[in-house]
Amino acid sequence: MPFQLDLSSSWIVHLVDYGLLATATYIYAVRDIGSSRTGLGILFSLIIIQFLGYAWLSFVTEHTPNPYLDEVFHIPQAQVYCDGKFGIWDDKITTPPGLYILTIIGARVSKLSCSVYSLREFNVKTISYLAIAAITARAQLQHLKRASNGQSPILYTIDSFWTGINVTLFPVLFFFSGLYYTDVLSTFVVLLAYINHLGRMRSDNPAVASSIRTIAVGLVALSVRQTNIFWVVVYIGGLEVVHVIKTLSPEPTNTPTFKTLSEQINFYVWRYSLGDIHDPPLNLASPIDLVLSTISIVIAAVCNLGTIVRKQIWPHLIVLAAFIGFVVWNGGVVLGDKSNHVATLHLAQLLYIWPLFAFFSAPLFIPPLIDLAISVLQVITGSTKPGPTSKALPVSENGPGETRKPSQSVALKAFNRIGSSHTLHSVLLLAGALAITALIVRYNTIIHPFTLADNRHFMFYVFRYTILRAWWIKYALVPAYVICGWLCWVTLQGNTSSTIPPQKRQWISTPFDTKSKAFSPTTTGKTPSGAASTTVDTTTVPPSTSTVLILLAATLSLVTAPLVEPRYFILPWVFWRLLVPARPAFPTSEPGPMSSVSRHLVPLIETAWFLLINAATMYVFITRPFYWRGPDGELLDNGNVQRFMW
Repeated sequence: MPFQLDLSSSWIVHLVDYGLLATATYIYAVRDIGSSRTGLGILFSLIIIQFLGYAWLSFVTEHTPNPYLDEVFHIPQAQVYCDGKFGIWDDKITTPPGLYILTIIGARVSKLSCSVYSLREFNVKTISYLAIAAITARAQLQHLKRASNGQSPILYTIDSFWTGINVTLFPVLFFFSGLYYTDVLSTFVVLLAYINHLGRMRSDNPAVASSIRTIAVGLVALSVRQTNIFWVVVYIGGLEVVHVIKTLSPEPTNTPTFKTLSEQINFYVWRYSLGDIHDPPLNLASPIDLVLSTISIVIAAVCNLGTIVRKQIWPHLIVLAAFIGFVVWNGGVVLGDKSNHVATLHLAQLLYIWPLFAFFSAPLFIPPLIDLAISVLQVITGSTKPGPTSKALPVSENGPGETRKPSQSVALKAFNRIGSSHTLHSVLLLAGALAITALIVRYNTIIHPFTLADNRHFMFYVFRYTILRAWWIKYALVPAYVICGWLCWVTLQGNTSSTIPPQKRQWISTPFDTKSKAFSPTTTGKTPSGAASTTVDTTTVPPSTSTVLILLAATLSLVTAPLVEPRYFILPWVFWRLLVPARPAFPTSEPGPMSSVSRHLVPLIETAWFLLINAATMYVFITRPFYWRGPDGELLDNGNVQRFMW
């Protein structure tokens, strides 16, 4: 039945259920909040999302009371489990039974039935707590950027609350909160694993309890969806590898003057092997930094593999072993309907993701586009002013008595000249991106039969009116893919002039930077003695280069899916959005109310944009039903009503 706000006994049961889940969430994720205002903010966020979720559930229940689309598999399976018949399984279902088991546990605790409404309601509850998880993750990320005492309370800012709400309102995610699909629970559990990871990052030696939670939450995530292995092991595990490497903290040393290329390479390989990896903040990174960061992390990981496994990675290896065991037992990754879900190399997925991000996150691109327009205008008018150089973080010199460099080999000079030419790197990157994108479009554009057969999904119309409309359109979209990818990248960089906390001015020395002549104390994560203490707004600090590279590595999971569905992009978008730094107030804004308004204008526009998209897709789903008919006008699919959806 539709949701009604009354004081019936079932409503009291709901309150008890919410209270239990709220208490568990508090203990797990929000146990070190810094003020009562934080608790009120979390409660307010929970109320907002629950109100919107129940409103959406009410509309769905009124107009679509029976299971719809994939619900015709999920709901009967959950109801079979509800009856205690755990030996019955529908072979059309491709994901593990985690959703059904957790739903049944919730139903038993709440003393509720397993009706269509109650099963759908489970996702409404889950997405409400997903908002808390997103808020907590954002706040913990900002806490780590401050590099403050691990015991200090986490500060929940307006930015963390707003980001968490906007993550929850992400249209593809929020739409399925009113239906019984796996997406909401899958995202929530992965975010819990991420919160546990962020807590582990606050200590050089994580407690055994956090390792046990890592294993438990990782296994639960896999029980909901197999592809979560890329997020709980590849992404989170990769971040923990980098964390362990950075805790090695080798003694700083002066960089010698090199005569030959082999001397320079050997020195940096040695320093990387000790843990002095190259990992600058993203707003200081150029294309060559991506290469150096990757190489340095691989060298450090190989040379310190035992330490990495022993200190932090062993729980992830247990989760990975469990996944491999499942694959061997099952004879493949996919359960049930394997014939229509065969793993396929589908590189075009890595192209489609950027226009999807660009569409949904268009408001976040406003600041970088304004910056670009100002830069172009300054170039045209000749009014360009020198700004902060991207590689000009202070490092120690070799000391007094600078000596003249001895003669260098031709190979060393050429290597450093090419390596320090950021313009050349940018040109090569652009040319390479366009060429690779064109080759993928030419040789790896895959159109799954389901995409063409099912006109209920929006992707049917996206493909129909783009790459399937004319042969040349898919090639015309090549620049669009590259531009959208660039927008996502510069949005992660944030304001390129953002101040980096003194404790975070590290991991930046590069073989090609002739001004950086020492692995100095600034590369050990410590503030140099006598340095002025500065207050840094950590909400505007971008992620490190390694974090983004690991995120891209985890996103490679998309290339195994032949079918293009927006739901597959939910987790990549969620983690990308959590990493996007806040923009500082407009330079013209004086401190005060107007400064706060200018600072939060972009997330406000993002909220309005998401609400608009949600309203539009929900309106179409509810008010534009249609029927499938054969060539002779006969009703197909037993005359069932069809609806448009993601």
